[in-house]
Amino acid sequence: MVVSYVNGWRAIVVITLLMVSIQGKAEERLVAHFSAGSLHEWQEKSFVGHTRYQFVTDVGSQSLEATANGTASGLFREITVDLNKTPYLNWSWWVDGVIQGNDEKLKSGDDYPVRIYVVVSGGFFFWRTRAINYVWSNSQPIDSHWRNAYTRRAAMVAVRSGAQQSGQWVSEKRNVREDFRRLFGNDIDQIDAVAIMSDSDNSGAQVRARYGDIFFSSQ
Repeated sequence: MVVSYVNGWRAIVVITLLMVSIQGKAEERLVAHFSAGSLHEWQEKSFVGHTRYQFVTDVGSQSLEATANGTASGLFREITVDLNKTPYLNWSWWVDGVIQGNDEKLKSGDDYPVRIYVVVSGGFFFWRTRAINYVWSNSQPIDSHWRNAYTRRAAMVAVRSGAQQSGQWVSEKRNVREDFRRLFGNDIDQIDAVAIMSDSDNSGAQVRARYGDIFFSSQ
C-alpha cells in the first residue's frame, strides 16, 4: 500500500509539472518559413517593376534575399492571426546598407531596404483597411512613427535606423495589438495579411536585404 501511494503521488507530480510546462510554453503562429526555403501561400504584388526575391544561404541558414534596383514589388500572404492569443510579431532582417538623402515622409522618398506590413482588412468597407509598416528607416529616429506618404490608412514605424548595423542580422519583436491601439486608436482582435517589400522606385537606388522567418507569439 505504501509503494502504491508513493507511485501515485509521483504520477500526480509528473502530470502537474507537465501541465505547468505546457501552459507556460509560448504559443506561436508561423507566417513565413524562409529558413526552409518555402514561399508557400505567398504571392507577389508589383507596383514598379519587380524586386528580385531569392533564397540564399547565410551563416549556415537560408533566408530570403531581396534586391531592388529602381523597383518596387512585394510578397504578401493572406493569413488570419488571432491577436488575443498571439499579439507579438517576431522576425529577423539584414540590410546591406540604407538609402541616402531621401525624405521618407514624402512620396519622392518612400523607399526602404526592408519593410514588413501587417494588415487589418476592412472587407467590403475598404476605407476601414489599416496597415502598419515596420521599416528599417534610412534616417528617422528609432521608434518614431508617421503616416505613409501615399495613404493615411497606413502608419510607418522605424524599428531600426541608419547604416550602423548594416551587414548584421537583427531580431525584432513588436506587440501588434498595442501598436494599432497607439497609432490608430483601434483595439483590434486579428490581422488579415502580412507582407514584405524592399523598394527603391522613388530614389532609383539599389538596395539589397534579407528576411528571416516571421511568426507571431503569445509572449
